[in-house]
Amino acid sequence: MNRYSLLLLAAFAVSAPALAQYSWIDDHGTRVFSDRPPPPGTPKSRILKAPRGAIAEPAVPAEAVKPAAPTLADRDADFRKRAAERDADERKAAEEAQRKADNAEQCAAARRSEAVLTSGVRVADMDDKGERVFVTDEEKARRLAQVRRVLAGCR
Repeated sequence: MNRYSLLLLAAFAVSAPALAQYSWIDDHGTRVFSDRPPPPGTPKSRILKAPRGAIAEPAVPAEAVKPAAPTLADRDADFRKRAAERDADERKAAEEAQRKADNAEQCAAARRSEAVLTSGVRVADMDDKGERVFVTDEEKARRLAQVRRVLAGCR
């Protein structure tokens, strides 16, 4: 009987540290239960329960503390942010490609106009009534100057 009571006493002695229970509110407002004390820097007002006679653990240096794993909401927000940035980049690239295509088309049209205006051929145009009218030399010179201004931006 004496052996059993000694064994029972040893079992209670071993299980006593397991009863040491801490409870506190973390940075996200979640109630945490643990057999270890709250992380350093947790305000005393957020520690709900600590065992009697608990010896505070020494403060862990900031370099040794692992950053908390991101929550699902944080990861989702990061994903949405990256997706929005990717969409914006794709939209910007598409707009830039369209602008370059429009510019190339405009430059090609200006080169064709310059070729016609400098060829020496008589150039005809339509007036408001839909009748064919030949362009004067002064009008050709004005149009050629305008075409060359456009071509200056193409080079």
